[in-house]
Amino acid sequence: MEPMDIVGKSKEDASLPKATMTKIIKEMLPPDVRVARDAQDLLIECCVEFINLISSESNDVCNREEKRTIAPEHVLKALEVLGFGEYIEEVYAAYEQHKIETMQDSLKGGKWSNGAEMTEEEAVAEQQRMFAEARARMNGGAVAPKQPDPDPSLES
Repeated sequence: MEPMDIVGKSKEDASLPKATMTKIIKEMLPPDVRVARDAQDLLIECCVEFINLISSESNDVCNREEKRTIAPEHVLKALEVLGFGEYIEEVYAAYEQHKIETMQDSLKGGKWSNGAEMTEEEAVAEQQRMFAEARARMNGGAVAPKQPDPDPSLES
C-alpha cells in the first residue's frame, strides 16, 4: 500500500498545475535558456516535496502548541526549524502583500464586482436581461418576443 502523505491522497496524487509551474520556471530564467521537459518535471516534483515538507513541519509546530489550525506563524516557524531561516523575511513580506491585496479585493466587493453599487431596480433589470439572453441561447439564438402583460384595467 502506498504511503499517505496528504490526508486521503497518495503521494502520486499530489501535484501542482504543470502549465502554471512551467510558466513560473520560464519567468525565472533568462529568455535564452531552455529547460528540458524532464528537468521541468523534476522541478515540479521538488516543489511538491518542499510543500509537503513545510506542511508537515507546520502541522508539527501547530500540534506542539496544541492548536487545531495551522497559522502563518506556524509556517514561518517550520521554515526556521527546517533550516530555511533565510527565506523567512521574504515569505513574511509575501504574506503581508497577500493580506493587503485580499483586503483591497474585499473592499472592492470581490472579484465579480466592478466597484459600483446597483439599485434593486437595476439589479432586477440586469437579471431579466441575463435571463432573456439565456433563453435566446437555449432557443438556438431565436429571441422570443416578450408578450405584453395584459392590462387589468381593460378586462371587464
